[in-house]
Amino acid sequence: YVQSIKRPLLGIDTAKDNITGTQWSEIAEGLNIEIAELIDKSHPDFKTEYGNAKTELDEYGWLKVLQVNPQLVRRPILLKGNTFHFIETPSAIVKFIDPDSAGLDKPYNKLSSK
Repeated sequence: YVQSIKRPLLGIDTAKDNITGTQWSEIAEGLNIEIAELIDKSHPDFKTEYGNAKTELDEYGWLKVLQVNPQLVRRPILLKGNTFHFIETPSAIVKFIDPDSAGLDKPYNKLSSK
């Protein structure tokens, strides 16, 4: 869905691109959440590794989980300027991206200039 938006966007595939512990920490801070909250604990890979019981890790433990299993990130994250946003649904990204029609004449603008 993001690729269909005609805006210059940089997509980072965490399965292919290494995200450092510092970067994960900055992302969590930008979202105002704990690092553990970046992780989808209901994901089958997480359950296979850690089971269904509540998992208690320190910050470095959660960073290790993300670095070893980046597919466990809860949902896509958008960084726009200095703000971070979880993207709940594919279409939700539209509200954070400026419309593509910014430079086009609008019919209502033509009416008001007469």
